[in-house]
Amino acid sequence: MDSFGLTLFLLLAILTDFKFGDGFLRNFHPVIGIGHLISGMEYFLYPEAARSRKKELINGFILTFAVVLSSYLIVKLILFVSLHLGKFFYYPVFFYLVYAVIACGGLAREAENVIATLQTDGLVEARIALSRIVGRETDKLDEEGIYRAVIETVAENFSDGVVAPLFYFWLGGLPLAWAYKAVNTLDSMLGYKDQRYLYFGRSAAYLDDIANFIPARLSALLILTAALIKGLDWRFGWRILKRDRRAHASPNSGYPEAAMAGILGLRLGGDNYYHGELVRKPFIGDPLNRISSRDVLRAVNLLYLSTALGVVAMLLALKW
Repeated sequence: MDSFGLTLFLLLAILTDFKFGDGFLRNFHPVIGIGHLISGMEYFLYPEAARSRKKELINGFILTFAVVLSSYLIVKLILFVSLHLGKFFYYPVFFYLVYAVIACGGLAREAENVIATLQTDGLVEARIALSRIVGRETDKLDEEGIYRAVIETVAENFSDGVVAPLFYFWLGGLPLAWAYKAVNTLDSMLGYKDQRYLYFGRSAAYLDDIANFIPARLSALLILTAALIKGLDWRFGWRILKRDRRAHASPNSGYPEAAMAGILGLRLGGDNYYHGELVRKPFIGDPLNRISSRDVLRAVNLLYLSTALGVVAMLLALKW
């Protein structure tokens, strides 16, 4: 595909994502297939009968390596076969894989849905809606806690769901972008520091940290650039980014969250419950403003603009 065709299909895919989110893919998203693959391999590889640290580490590495490699090779094979079947097959397949690998519109809609649910159906239903997009326990969160959680997941998933796929698409095309998607899915399913996954999921967690090292930092810069364009306080965002970027258990998530917290003048982070256990976390940002639904909408608007900037940056990089 020439550069014009690539640009056209990428823009069409992004616009479709902006307009419909994951609406076309709810029951047919490739990530669902990756998740089934992970679950199936875990069933066979998790050493239930003879658990040991060494066995869990080795089997977890085998699972991680196999899932990532399989995702890369399957996408490469699909593109190869569709290309040889002709443009009539190749273009729809290419469009579908680009559209599915970007998660801006779906993330924005989930965030907006939580706020709409809170306003129309109340706190209990909003906690249930929030539980679909965050890993923390939501049953004890108050209204401000819900707003904070939504903004944090918008910032973090902008890096994981938008910038990282675009970065790996630029680096190695759709097969590498989907290999990254497999890494991210592995981390979301196995990357917990609990009794079951502390060792078995360690390879997935480490690989996710490595894969997101550059995208997380790029995502913070894109958020700051979007804030500059919208006339928001990007300078304070930069100040908080420099100060609080490491105030997170993840070596990467603190970057976009700190940028977002500074721009909005909010304090994010803090303690939360995960799987019944209290996890103490430092705060990110300063509480200059009281958090509200308006801040969630501002974060979503920054998400859309930052995504558009990321697409433009990737297209320019491809031309170089």
